[in-house]
Amino acid sequence: MSRTQLGMPGLRPGSGNLFAEEKFPSAARRELGNAQLRKNLKHATSTIRGKRLNVTGELPDWEELRDAGSALKTAVMARLPELLESFEANVTARGGVVHWARDADEANRIIHDLVKAEGVDEVVKVKSMATQEIGMNEYLEEHGIAAFETDLAELIVQLGHDKPSHILVPAIHKNRTEVRDIFLKEMPGVDPELTDEPRKLAMAARSHLRAKFLSAKVAISGANFGIADSGTLAVVESEGNGRMCLTLPETLITVMGIEKLLPTFSDLEVFLQLLPRSSTGERMNPYTSLWTGVTEGDGPSKFHVILLDNGRTNALADEMGRSALHCIRCSACINVCPVYERTGGHAYGSTYPGPIGAILSPLMTGIQAEENGSLPYASSLCGACYDACPVKINIPDILVHLRGKDVDAHRGGLPTQMDLGLKAASWALSDGRRLGAVEKLLPLGRLAAGRDKKIKKLPGIAAGWTQSRDIPAPPSQSFRDWWAKEHQATGAPARKAPNAPEENA
Repeated sequence: MSRTQLGMPGLRPGSGNLFAEEKFPSAARRELGNAQLRKNLKHATSTIRGKRLNVTGELPDWEELRDAGSALKTAVMARLPELLESFEANVTARGGVVHWARDADEANRIIHDLVKAEGVDEVVKVKSMATQEIGMNEYLEEHGIAAFETDLAELIVQLGHDKPSHILVPAIHKNRTEVRDIFLKEMPGVDPELTDEPRKLAMAARSHLRAKFLSAKVAISGANFGIADSGTLAVVESEGNGRMCLTLPETLITVMGIEKLLPTFSDLEVFLQLLPRSSTGERMNPYTSLWTGVTEGDGPSKFHVILLDNGRTNALADEMGRSALHCIRCSACINVCPVYERTGGHAYGSTYPGPIGAILSPLMTGIQAEENGSLPYASSLCGACYDACPVKINIPDILVHLRGKDVDAHRGGLPTQMDLGLKAASWALSDGRRLGAVEKLLPLGRLAAGRDKKIKKLPGIAAGWTQSRDIPAPPSQSFRDWWAKEHQATGAPARKAPNAPEENA
């Protein structure tokens, strides 16, 4: 007798470049030792923050726009299966081909097969977080295909054999002198007298890329938005390289996360106001490219879109965390984060750094994947990210939620040190006599502090606290003891503590 499996299939965790291979505290400690990195980040993020505040402050309805963006994204998550089917039908009706990829491996295989079918061994690329997420460049290189980044910051990272450290400005950790040195060492045909003047650097990159734009037969892009009711895709960018890639090659392959959908074309109105102001501090982004399927004699003659899951359904299944999928990749949360400003993006390990990466990566891969369980602790919970987010993702609440999941994931049959510590605290604090007895041990804490009156190292689970801060020496006596002695000296009656005898008051 045959059997049929009923119900939802199992969720497949995300793969590719979504993992922290090193615990965040140790990675952050190493990055903190790079003074030039901290200087670069402070200058760049403070500049972007200032520009953003200026242009968001101009709009009297900025908060209403944020509410609208949040509501639209919430509606998309509630209707995602329906919207994906509508989007697929409309892309197909207009001459495009839709592919579905459950994880990074499937997406990379689809891209490789499509490129090889065109008989080429190189492609040009529009800046894309999705292709970074799946490790597409590395995969294609292993299979003999060169992928050329055309975004200036991505080009800097690629030529420098580096990794992006920011969602919007991948080379934010490099200053212009470092960029010039990379160009002189790695860029073919560059003028040996090249200076670090920004205009000269941009012109060198333009000259380097021009031949690639004009000769490329295949381009690969991401997408900022996909419109379900028309099958239209949108890319916003600031340099014009995206426009070149989207129009000149014969074949265009777009990799889009399934969460990037909007229901109708009119919904773009909200996000084309929210995104540029939140990301680059501009009222409008310089280039907005929209395309729908294939149009004879205009643009690529072949169009493929790959709808990428790669753990997004994992995040969608988490009732508390699913709003992380509302992210429009503006990086506003990163630019206001005090932790990111001091450690940089590489400390997070994943393609997605900063506050949004600290929640998105663990949600997509599962909290137990490699060292991703350490990412939700990469925050002071100051709430600046929530205030800056254009779609009002409550990142601090999700961070606390994921910390709880991490604790539960490591909870075994035996009680942990945290369990025992909380049990002991409950026992002491529930009875005045017990608390009084514990307070008698304060002098031992003063001995542990030493001459400088600071406790710098504690054992067990408490070591996590003293790794990054000192504990002041405890007072020589408790408040309760001081109160009792003070009132005995003046002859005033001492108040009796709850559940405590007169002598312990």
